[in-house]
Amino acid sequence: METIKPNPLMVERVHFIAIGGSAMHSLAIALSRKGKTVSGSDDTIFDPSLSKLKAAGLLPEQMGWFPEKITTDLSAVILGMHAKKDNPELLRAQELGLKIYSYPEYLYHINQEKTRIVIAGSHGKTTITAMILHVLHYHQVPIDYMIGAALEGYENAVHLTEDNDFVLLEGDEYLSSPIDSRSKFLWYEPHLAVISGIARDHVNVFPTDASYVEQFEKFIASIQPGGVLIYNSEDPVVSRLALASQNTIKKTSYTTAQHTIQAGVTYLQTDEGGVPLSVFGEHNMSNLSAALWICQLVGVSEEAFMEAIPSFRGASKRLERLAKGKSSWLFKDFAHAPSKVQATTAAVKKQFESKKVLACLELHTYSSLNPEFIPAYQNTMDAADEAFIFYDPAALKIKNRPDLSVESIEAAFQHPNLKVFTQPEALHQQLQSMDYQDTVLLMMSSGNYGTMDWEALIRQLTLF
Repeated sequence: METIKPNPLMVERVHFIAIGGSAMHSLAIALSRKGKTVSGSDDTIFDPSLSKLKAAGLLPEQMGWFPEKITTDLSAVILGMHAKKDNPELLRAQELGLKIYSYPEYLYHINQEKTRIVIAGSHGKTTITAMILHVLHYHQVPIDYMIGAALEGYENAVHLTEDNDFVLLEGDEYLSSPIDSRSKFLWYEPHLAVISGIARDHVNVFPTDASYVEQFEKFIASIQPGGVLIYNSEDPVVSRLALASQNTIKKTSYTTAQHTIQAGVTYLQTDEGGVPLSVFGEHNMSNLSAALWICQLVGVSEEAFMEAIPSFRGASKRLERLAKGKSSWLFKDFAHAPSKVQATTAAVKKQFESKKVLACLELHTYSSLNPEFIPAYQNTMDAADEAFIFYDPAALKIKNRPDLSVESIEAAFQHPNLKVFTQPEALHQQLQSMDYQDTVLLMMSSGNYGTMDWEALIRQLTLF
């Protein structure tokens, strides 16, 4: 049967397979706000997606897959990564010859007429995107966007209009969908692009360093002729790819912004003096440099950038401060890949040199639970005075991973003051009973430490 190919700019009825995904539900809400008729299915949906979909009137009445929802009057079916290749709704859509989009493919189609800005990199892309949005919002510069984290002052992680000239997209190198193995960011074909750094991740998809790096090489080649690549020249892999590219684009390098730390506050050094910041760490000073370049390219001056950036507090779970006691601090960070763990731990220790730093890392992703990948974490938590590692054996079974031994974890991290936890209750009890006098507690994970009671932890920490 001939595939139905409606004009994506004229989509009226859209159905989401796996609507509860962190990105999928945000796009569904954005399309609904644009006046599209949106439906969706999923077999399980958790908060915050569940509450947001319910508030938007888009929460499926029943959990599960219902092929009868797939009808010929659908203009588009958007397929999320949570679905499988044999999903009943997907099979029905294929049978009917409906146009099936991956999430990034659909974003590209509805933004073909806009100037596309894509922020890519193994680390820092969410923060860079958030910094740019903050500065533009501060100066009331309108822009469409898609970002991978919750931001203070923004109701939804996706915002789409017909009128804005620019769209800012966080570019992920992971697979587009269960039936589309292209890296997501290869769909976007940016006019302006950033690569913040390259450090192998997603080992379940990219089995070698070369296969992972190749995605960024393809990304550079996908930048529109005459476009601009802003790249981190302090990253040797990024620099090599940027300088070797034969694409007819302008290449502009950036480095870590000059800064000082005084009494626990980071100051950005400018010609007009020090600018106090709410964020800290070498990696965030590098992110800031990238964000500055993009803001200038869309018409915000360096002076205007410096006016806005002090009030930027960070993206959700990106060195997010959860609590502060009299002499204690609690930070939560999304860090999970080795390079991210090392950069985040070092940033906290440098910012709080006089305090004890207790760094806690949950091994939660496919990569971090891979025995062959674990040695990549060697010395990544050395900056911490004490280190806790947690992994749940149940997660290994869910992700079909072989067992990890405590000894292999200890051998990999090689931290002199390391404790390994394999039971959530034991970790929770330990953290909720500690003395946090003059201590900074850094919690790093893309998971939730086996349903951590954050309020109980905050109460304990703020006693000190």
